[in-house]
Amino acid sequence: MHVVVVDFAVNPERMAEFLPLMKVQAQNSLDLEDGCKRFDVCIDRHDPNRILLYELYVDDAAFQSHLKSAHFIAFDRAVSDMVVEKTVRTLQLA
Repeated sequence: MHVVVVDFAVNPERMAEFLPLMKVQAQNSLDLEDGCKRFDVCIDRHDPNRILLYELYVDDAAFQSHLKSAHFIAFDRAVSDMVVEKTVRTLQLA
């Protein structure tokens, strides 16, 4: 399984806009992508402007399809000016 961990630092003034869009994106990924098996949205308990995503795909090809999906592209455009910093890590489930 292909694991993706994304860490967002969100502009505090935009979090109220960002979080609902993020939750819809997570649900769209689960509902519309056969290869997406898990998509958790986590809020840092010590810094509520940091969001961590834990995503699980059947393989890298499924993740690449995710990145090309219409719903991901629309989400990425919608939140681009809300995000201060974003890091993406890809891992293999042991």
